[in-house]
Amino acid sequence: MIDLAFPLVRPLLHRLDAERAHDLTLRALALMPPREVPADDPRLGVDLLGRRFPNPVGLAAGFDKGARVPDALLSLGFGFVEVGGVVPRPQPGNPRPRVFRLAADRAVINRYGLNSEGLAVVAGRLRARAGRPGLVGVNIGANKDASDRLADYAACTAALAPLVDFVTVNVSSPNTPGLRDLQGEAFLDELLARTVEARDASGARAAILLKIAPDMALDALDAVCATAQRRGVQALVVSNTTVARPASLVEQALARETGGLSGRPLFGPATRMLAQTRLRVGDAMPLIGVGGVDSADAAWTKILAGASLVQLYSALVYDGPGLVGRIKAGLLVRMERAGVASLRDAVGRDAAALAKSA
Repeated sequence: MIDLAFPLVRPLLHRLDAERAHDLTLRALALMPPREVPADDPRLGVDLLGRRFPNPVGLAAGFDKGARVPDALLSLGFGFVEVGGVVPRPQPGNPRPRVFRLAADRAVINRYGLNSEGLAVVAGRLRARAGRPGLVGVNIGANKDASDRLADYAACTAALAPLVDFVTVNVSSPNTPGLRDLQGEAFLDELLARTVEARDASGARAAILLKIAPDMALDALDAVCATAQRRGVQALVVSNTTVARPASLVEQALARETGGLSGRPLFGPATRMLAQTRLRVGDAMPLIGVGGVDSADAAWTKILAGASLVQLYSALVYDGPGLVGRIKAGLLVRMERAGVASLRDAVGRDAAALAKSA
């Protein structure tokens, strides 16, 4: 129902401040009556991380920061949902306004600053949905004023890993001072070691994922890939938002706002980084492609670049939840054209070319 109503309510939502519109959307989802998750065509299924994903289209972190409505989101047709980011202690994030729509560019700039209700609240909500179907992961970070960021990540992992299918270590948000410094080789090595240790000590089977930035130099990417593989990370999420501002942006006044840029302008750099990552890890580590996924063509290109799964978020602002079904239908068409029976057969097929030209 919500997907059919979106074309009517979108003009009203877009008259509101972006964050207010987002909050109203979450409230509407919370009021939806429970409904069964729609069945997907078996050809869209992906076996990954010891789980069966019913389709490869997931919701990226940031939409449902507090794990308020993961089941309502799954019922929209997503193959998996990533909630968060979550930090141990509640924090308000940056002052408002902190989210800006660049409508002419089909983009969003945000500088939320990892606003979070805190670990206890999110863990309580995830615990309450225990036993329900559907794959849910959580994105974790550190408090802005943390004296020991390693301890923050370990605490989040210990508490949340038993409640989810995967934990994504976020060291790539541009909106928390110093966070991207954690992508440095020495610190990342210790961070991932502590995170995996905390997961193992909890007895959980949750996979550990690492989310990286699209603005990274290739020699730094070499180090990140090597460190992630050495420390037993099970997948890389490529990529977070960008601090770059392409000259092609139409909304030049809004482009001057600080924060991470997402949406269509992120597609090129994020896909290049994805393909470059695929060239480095090959089949040894699965990848999740994020950034600018707003159509079946975009999702298919991510898969050709090396993604086994894809995630979207900003495109929902412009296209609404009906986009999920359109992408899935379009992927089936592209699979038939390519002569592949499984998405696995297309993963990374064009990585070498896309690493240069996406």
